Amino acid sequence: MKKKLAWPFVIIGGALEIVWASGFKYEAIPPIVVLVALLVSFDLFVRACKVIPVGTAYAVFVGMGTIGTTIVEGLFSAQSFNLVKVPIILFLLLCLVGLKLTSGEGAH
Repeated sequence: MKKKLAWPFVIIGGALEIVWASGFKYEAIPPIVVLVALLVSFDLFVRACKVIPVGTAYAVFVGMGTIGTTIVEGLFSAQSFNLVKVPIILFLLLCLVGLKLTSGEGAH
């Protein structure tokens, strides 16, 4: 796999993590969708880690899941979301972008 494909794999895997993690709580997401999203997200992550630094990839993968599930939770359960979370989520997003930008070829 080429490095250019690895990052899209991490991002797609992170997006699928939002689906399966949210599916554990919300019955609107069918169990088969949860299972497929879980398996595909980890498969993409494992493939990507063969060519990019695993620590950076994992931070982005899990960070996307954290941000995404927090947003989903805020949309579907207004009582669990408060404005204090917004700057924390933005800071986490900034850190994830920084990790991705600083993971050069020599960081293996």
